[in-house]
Amino acid sequence: MANDLIIYTDTADETRRIGEVIGESAAPGDVYLLTGPLGAGKTCLTQGIARGLGVEGHARSPTFVLITRYRGRLTVHHADLYRIDHPAEAWDLGLEDIMSAGEDVLIVEWADRAEEIFPEDALWIDLDYAIDPFPAACEVLPDEDGGVPSRHSITIEGAPERFSGLLDKLRPTVADPA
Repeated sequence: MANDLIIYTDTADETRRIGEVIGESAAPGDVYLLTGPLGAGKTCLTQGIARGLGVEGHARSPTFVLITRYRGRLTVHHADLYRIDHPAEAWDLGLEDIMSAGEDVLIVEWADRAEEIFPEDALWIDLDYAIDPFPAACEVLPDEDGGVPSRHSITIEGAPERFSGLLDKLRPTVADPA
């Protein structure tokens, strides 16, 4: 579909660069909902989005504080729902106020823990391992730099029409899986 996209990255820096493109295209009221397993790159993508929005410094995962705010071209609210047990807890964070104001950018990690509270025009981004990070049948060998390969996928499916321009900017970054 025209509003579907899968991007493969091999390093955290590549994932951040994809986030930068997203941040550079961000508009007031944008809501980015990130899903995927631990270590799949949600925080790296968020760091890139923040950088693309002109946030100085290093965005950190708000796992323990649940939500942080950064100032850039637009104010960025970064929420992490990993520690919530019920979607109602997400309301207590003030997410509804942020979304209804329509002035800032909201990025939510682990958004699937409260998916029913988010607007239909939000952009869902699923991050995952493109290869099994711990293959059972083979030994994982370090790459030339000594790091373990970390191929990830960034999947956008059914993006709302308002994000078509963003997807057009991201399409040149698409690489076929190795």
